[in-house]
Amino acid sequence: MRRRLTYVLLVLTLLSGARAHARRAVGMTGIFGDDSRIVYAGRTRAEGHSVSFDWTGTYMRIAFSGTELRMRCSDSGRDWLNVWIDREMSAEPDSVIVVGGDMVVTLYADNRKHAKPAVHHVTVQKRTEGEQGRLCVRELLVRGELLQAQPLKERYIEFVGDSYTCGFGAEKSVSSDPFSPATETAAKSYAAIIARAFDADYVLIAHSGMGVSRNYNSNFAGRYMPDRYEQTFDMDTTVRWVPDKSGTKPSLTVVMLGGNDFSTGFVPEYENFEKHYRQLLAAVKSAYGEEHPVLCCTKKGHRQLAEYVRRVTDNCGMREVYFATSFEALYHDDDRELGACSHPNYKAHCKMACNLLPYISTITGWEMPAKKPE
Repeated sequence: MRRRLTYVLLVLTLLSGARAHARRAVGMTGIFGDDSRIVYAGRTRAEGHSVSFDWTGTYMRIAFSGTELRMRCSDSGRDWLNVWIDREMSAEPDSVIVVGGDMVVTLYADNRKHAKPAVHHVTVQKRTEGEQGRLCVRELLVRGELLQAQPLKERYIEFVGDSYTCGFGAEKSVSSDPFSPATETAAKSYAAIIARAFDADYVLIAHSGMGVSRNYNSNFAGRYMPDRYEQTFDMDTTVRWVPDKSGTKPSLTVVMLGGNDFSTGFVPEYENFEKHYRQLLAAVKSAYGEEHPVLCCTKKGHRQLAEYVRRVTDNCGMREVYFATSFEALYHDDDRELGACSHPNYKAHCKMACNLLPYISTITGWEMPAKKPE
């Protein structure tokens, strides 16, 4: 057994040495994933110089001066990543990368023969949910010099929700399509659209099928979004989230939940719904303070859900808790603006965002965007 262990350790050492030699051979510098010059937006955990996360929509900003940037990472499943080069995030990334297992991916490369070093800004976002995998950023490989990335913006919004917030089916799909990670992208959700409209950073705490007191079709009984909200990782119940005490906190929390509670024709008892919704509101207030504003929303077509959430917000006894709904509004077309599994597509998400912009503007004091959100 000792001989076998020695052999395994020798192989691992040789592989590690080979990686380091490869970096030296091509003139690339290795920087650990937890380097302070890299800026992460969303819930992450640093372990042994690596940074891990699995919540959908989590992203990282990287700045460097050089000609090439690679990322050495690992993924517990198979995740899809959005990448933007030298511009702000938008609905359409410059490239999409699929990662799985241990691998090195190229984020930027100037392959011209006599390419000169230049300053570049790269944003990498996990576009798929925690169910698809946990991404671990182990190292950046830079042909050049790593610089300090842009810090989090003063405007920072937290969104708590389900498949709508994840952008389930928002990418090039029709209502009859089944779910596929390829058609899910956080960048096209109403949440990301709202954040871009206000020039804000954002964090998504969202998982498809999750409800306040009942999940879709009664799945995963006893584990609902109020419980998940207090986790560092979407798919790991053992690591409790500790709010950032350094001063970085959202300007606002937007909650869009409850559709799954009423799924498959079920009507939950109001008392149970209220108990769990209060649990979520209490967790948000505990994290950010009693004066932290929370906007509670419901999607269209759910009159009774809207009545439930209005009652909760009216009677919760907490400060700065607001309610928004559009249960009667025909603000998107159910024939042409639905994606996979009859979820909103990008056009519908734009309209959902437009519906919420005035509420957020009023609550925060931010000016309404001068142009339509994208």
